[in-house]
Amino acid sequence: MRHVVLGAAGGTGSAVVRELVARGLPVRAVTRSGATDVPEGVEQVAADVATPEGARRACAAAAVIYHCAQPNYTKWAELFPPLTRAVLDGAAEAGAKLVFADNLYVYGPPNGSMTEETPQRAQGPKGRIRVEMAASVLRAHMEGRLRCTIGRSSDYYGARGTGTTAGDNIMKPALRGKRARWVGSLDQPHTLNYLEDMARALVTLGERDEADGQVWHLPAAEPLTGREFLTLVYEAAAQPPKPGVAARPMIRLVGLFNPLVRELNETLYQFERPFVSDASKFQGAFGPFEPTPHPEAVRRTVDWFRRRDPR
Repeated sequence: MRHVVLGAAGGTGSAVVRELVARGLPVRAVTRSGATDVPEGVEQVAADVATPEGARRACAAAAVIYHCAQPNYTKWAELFPPLTRAVLDGAAEAGAKLVFADNLYVYGPPNGSMTEETPQRAQGPKGRIRVEMAASVLRAHMEGRLRCTIGRSSDYYGARGTGTTAGDNIMKPALRGKRARWVGSLDQPHTLNYLEDMARALVTLGERDEADGQVWHLPAAEPLTGREFLTLVYEAAAQPPKPGVAARPMIRLVGLFNPLVRELNETLYQFERPFVSDASKFQGAFGPFEPTPHPEAVRRTVDWFRRRDPR
């Protein structure tokens, strides 16, 4: 009854590994290199799950598979759909259940809080790719190829949450007493998921049969503005607050020279208007879920970044 985590070196995958171990479950952590920092007793496997052979090897003899793998952000259009197809085929061959860690790009610019029933109006290539992949996962379930479920989160933070909007570009400068720049607007409410809470919710989806064949928004603490989040970060870092903003003109200018920053233009709407996820469906189906309060989650996150880069 092995639980397999694909993309176990990333923020989401590593958190899922830790949660599974905490529940006493046998875990296989899959990465390209086969070597990452995991708790004792976790099986480590090297596999390129973007290839059919690698996906089959990674998924072999699995009971539940957590699809947390993703290619480089700038190469989603060409690499992400075939990667997910390979994972679906590998999971189907193993006879395993698949839990797909998704995000909220599918909805496009929202009008009010987003639920699982919000129309999918993604306007950019990354959002359309997410729509395509989610449809393929649910179609595989409907066709009886394998059991699947999808858990969606907003921007996340936490241990190993490095290459994210609330990761290195916020934590590193704050810890050094420098200006940290929030993207878009400092004063729009934004749902932020804490990685440890995401992992608890994703493993719940893996355990519960009633999750199958459906999309679920993962619970998070109350939405924060960028200003409120940065204030918590500076407090945890014991530094005077120096909040800044990277607005659209700056993103466009820096994007001329930085491909990763250029990619932010597609989803900048998420930070220029309220961007709030409603997880009441999850709470109603699986019972009360208490997300970690932001002050505590931020403190833990800042502590992890401090240990990682003690300068």
